[in-house]
Amino acid sequence: MTRPHEPRTTDLIRDALAHNTGDTITLEQFLAPLETRAFGFLLVLLALPNFIPIPMGAGGATGSLVVLIGVQLLWGFERPWLPKFARNYGFKRSSVEHFVEHMAPLFNRLERVCKPRLERLTHNPYSRVSGFLLIVLGVLLALPIPFTNYPFGMLALLCGVALIEHDGGLMAIMWASIVASLVFAASISNAMILAVRHFLG
Repeated sequence: MTRPHEPRTTDLIRDALAHNTGDTITLEQFLAPLETRAFGFLLVLLALPNFIPIPMGAGGATGSLVVLIGVQLLWGFERPWLPKFARNYGFKRSSVEHFVEHMAPLFNRLERVCKPRLERLTHNPYSRVSGFLLIVLGVLLALPIPFTNYPFGMLALLCGVALIEHDGGLMAIMWASIVASLVFAASISNAMILAVRHFLG
């Protein structure tokens, strides 16, 4: 028999908003009370810029941080370490609230089906697989591939939910999805190279 997690993903986000009343909320303020669930929550937060208007180049920054998370999971870290500039990075409260409102239906559906199952897939040594594939996903996010921020951001978000909820079943689906995304990106890149060669040819 499975056991539900308390609090759920949306509860964590709303609690973070409730306990940090300023116009800007830093990553460090979000992550401080989360302990072992901080990796998953951090991935959910890093997915945020992919669903709201952001300056050009922000995908490279968020992708780099996803790579950093992947490296730490690959090395077996229990809690995420972030450089000072990342810890102090602030999200506008209005953007976070808009994100929560916009994504609430998806989170509600996910929380109805997500539960602790196949939990070993979300812990060492299997979390090293997640780490390696998050490195791949972070690189894909950082690359200037048109129209991919939303789907790659969604993969990061779902990986985060899987870690928060200790849902190994969802994580296994994410592993397969990231591999498929890599194959897709390689195919697109190859097609673009061939098109440029044909144009210049």
